[in-house]
Amino acid sequence: MKHWNTFSCSQDYLFDAQRVRSQWACLHLSDQEPLPENPDVLAAWALFHSGKFQAATELGLSAGMTGMTVANKATCIYANYLEPKESNKLRLLQEVAERAQEQSTVQPNNANAFYWRGYALGRYSQGISVAKALAQGLGTKVKAALDATIQLQPHHADAHFAMGTFHAEVIDKVGVLIGHMTYGAKKDTCLQLFKRGLTLAPRSRIGLIEYANALVMLEGEDRLADATRLYEQSAALTPNDALEHLDVEMAKAELAENAKPLR
Repeated sequence: MKHWNTFSCSQDYLFDAQRVRSQWACLHLSDQEPLPENPDVLAAWALFHSGKFQAATELGLSAGMTGMTVANKATCIYANYLEPKESNKLRLLQEVAERAQEQSTVQPNNANAFYWRGYALGRYSQGISVAKALAQGLGTKVKAALDATIQLQPHHADAHFAMGTFHAEVIDKVGVLIGHMTYGAKKDTCLQLFKRGLTLAPRSRIGLIEYANALVMLEGEDRLADATRLYEQSAALTPNDALEHLDVEMAKAELAENAKPLR
C-alpha cells in the first residue's frame, strides 16, 4: 500500500480504545455501526477517529472480515477528502466497492457492508461524471446497495443522506421525467430522505452539506439562501473527531465559494 497523505490535525483528535468505547454512541449515531468486540478492530476505529486513515485501513484489513467496515470507511474518507490525485482516488473507491461486495456476501445482514459499497460506487460515479456512470449502469447498483442498507437498518442516517443525493444527482443530470421513469428518482422523495436523515442525526455535518447541495441541484439559485443557511449550520458545529473536522472544513469552503463575487 502506497503512503497516503496525512490528516494534518490528527493531534487535535487523539483517540484510544477507551475513548472510542465511551463515545461510540455519539460517533456512530449516523451509521449505526455496532461496537466491535475484537480489540484490534476497536483499535482500528481509534485510529480512524484520530484521522490516521491509512493505519486504520491496514489494521482493519489485518483483522479479516470483522475489520472490513472500518477499513472501507477509512479508505473512502481518505479518498474523498485527502487524496489529491484523481486516478488514485478512483482506484481506492473501486477497491472498497469490491471488498464491500465480498463482505455483503459473507455478512448479508451487515447494513454497512452494503452502505460502503453504495458510497464507494456513488463517489466513483461523481468522479467519472454522474452521466457517464449512469450510462454504465452504476446508478442501479448504487440505489440497490443503499436500499439494502436502509432495509437492514432503518435508522442509518448516512444511507438516507446518500440516497437523497442519488435522487438529486439523477434528476440534475437526466431530468425529472427520465430520472423518475428509469431510476425512480423523485424530488419529493429526495427531500423526504434528507429530512428523515436529519431527524435521525440532527447534528450531522455532512448531512447538512449534502442537503444544501441537493437543494441547489434541484431548484438552482432559488434555494441558494437556504443552502447557505445549511452550510452555516454545519460550519458552526464543533467537530468531535477527524471526520467531522473534515466535514466542517468542507462547509466552510462552500461558504467561502458562495461568498465570491460574480464575475
